[in-house]
Amino acid sequence: MEKERVKCLIIGSGPAGYTAAIYAGRANLSPVLYEGLQPGGQLTITTDIENFPGYPEGINGTEMMEDLRKQAEKFGADVRSGIATAADLSKSPYTITIDEEKQIETEALIISTGATAKYLGLDDEKKYAGMGVSACATCDGFFYRKKVVAVVGGGDTACEEAIYLAGLAKKVYIVVRKSYLRASKIMQDRVLTHPKIEVLFETNAVGLFGENGVEGVNLVKRKGESDEENYSLPIDGFFLAIGHKPNSDIFKPYVETDETGYIITEGNSPRTRVPGVFAAGDVADPHYRQAITAAGSGCKAAIEAERYLSAKGLI
Repeated sequence: MEKERVKCLIIGSGPAGYTAAIYAGRANLSPVLYEGLQPGGQLTITTDIENFPGYPEGINGTEMMEDLRKQAEKFGADVRSGIATAADLSKSPYTITIDEEKQIETEALIISTGATAKYLGLDDEKKYAGMGVSACATCDGFFYRKKVVAVVGGGDTACEEAIYLAGLAKKVYIVVRKSYLRASKIMQDRVLTHPKIEVLFETNAVGLFGENGVEGVNLVKRKGESDEENYSLPIDGFFLAIGHKPNSDIFKPYVETDETGYIITEGNSPRTRVPGVFAAGDVADPHYRQAITAAGSGCKAAIEAERYLSAKGLI
């Protein structure tokens, strides 16, 4: 198997990875970045971004990621296509296998592999991606001011998203497949008493419809029961709030993660329990999952990598 030795390796693109590459490049770390399965990360499949500082008119997610990529390359980052398929962080230098065919040995590693939103698995979710289907209310809620939206999920995240959306939308439905909410008592009380929120218990979303975007959702109440009821509900936006899966599987034997798989770092730093290994962006952020927070953590990871390499006398 082909091998290569580098000083600083960044796994994953998106705001965290590209920002880490910008800072690492400017620090003369000669960073190598592998973009992963989705070059540019989740922002490349979202609607226009209006909440990232510096873009008063908003910007398309793909365009913004391309800008960050170019900036990273300007400062010497070697941006490559490829997916990390295995990792050995048992000893330094650390070894990352790319596409099961090449091994990269690195003194410092920045993990910025992100987290993948969970979907119901409906074909319509792909059909209307960026056209009414979203997995981030904070990112896209602004586009649904005074409109009608539905949130799928029954946990704290779904309730939080619904409350956030209720501050913008005319009406918010929460679609819950069970007969109860799994959310904490305080969150249940907030949504059940909110004048703009209606909870649809024992209900499953089975499809979406619309000409140039989402115009409604097909629902089944008491699915599989003898008194099953099928009906359609007019909506303008469909928000998934059934969780995210951090893309951390290959690193789990070495770094500490929570029960969901988010990498746990030391305090407010990007440091993992493995010296010289840092985590940035959504793979280590179960709370915010925003482009700006990801970029900030990428900055911190690169600064920590520079300090680590300097202390080892490698730069």
